[in-house]
Amino acid sequence: MIETNARPFLKWAGGKTQLLNEFARRIPKELKNGEISTFIEPFVGGGAVFFHFNSVFSFKECHIFDINEELILAYSVVKRNVEDLIEYLCDLTEEFLSKDDEGRKEYFYSIRDEFNQTKSSINFKNYGKAWIPRAGQLIFLNKTCFNGLFRVNSQGEFNVPFGQHKNPKIVYPDVLRADAQILQNTKIHLGDFAKSSQYINNNSFVYFDPPYRPLSNTASFTQYSKDGFDDVEQQRLAEFFAKCDAKRAKLMLSNSDPKNINSNDNFFDTLYGKFNIQRVPARRMINSDASKRGEINEIIVTNY
Repeated sequence: MIETNARPFLKWAGGKTQLLNEFARRIPKELKNGEISTFIEPFVGGGAVFFHFNSVFSFKECHIFDINEELILAYSVVKRNVEDLIEYLCDLTEEFLSKDDEGRKEYFYSIRDEFNQTKSSINFKNYGKAWIPRAGQLIFLNKTCFNGLFRVNSQGEFNVPFGQHKNPKIVYPDVLRADAQILQNTKIHLGDFAKSSQYINNNSFVYFDPPYRPLSNTASFTQYSKDGFDDVEQQRLAEFFAKCDAKRAKLMLSNSDPKNINSNDNFFDTLYGKFNIQRVPARRMINSDASKRGEINEIIVTNY
């Protein structure tokens, strides 16, 4: 195993750090034997699985995708201009921490307003210098907002309130530099999971971490882009999973387990009935009600 500080630089709903050991126990033998050259993650999110697997295994190349344009922008900046990003974040941090509690709150909202107001001027398709402060603002807001959430309204505006952290750690230079190094063999794509199809073949290991199916009418992990991910999308993903299986790629997928709420809910058991489904315990880490951050089951689906 390579010694590295690489790990998620953002707190992201549904992050998989706690499940890495469960995933490691279930990797295909072809990956252990060095027979797989490409890693693909069609819903990269916070990237815990990507950073871990790309640190441990010698992939020739990786491809990460996400529909969240802010997230893809941030990954691109970490890969291409990490030192400029660190410098910008250090300046933000110094200014923020120099203020009293009320001043910090006002500063947070000033950055949030700037982040939202300048969005229309950002070209998310062509890398430019304006991406560096935007990535820095995203990381700053993520580290100082309530509960480390990323959530947007229907207009795509970041709307999470101030978190009132006593002494938040905002910039981790060693982590960002390690992440930048890990990203050097990686192509970063903005787009729907189905765009990954052209890179998937029998030399690929693909990990799917879609927005989780809500366990209740009020719970949702799908509010982190202005576009939702409902049961129709879950079904479309299952069809895509089957197409990737036909290409003889090695596949792993995780999702919530509806049987936590209703033992008769066979939604995923039906969708992935021809594949291997296992249930593993996990803790719900992001919930506004601390009493609901308990242990639940999640599912892991593999085609091997």
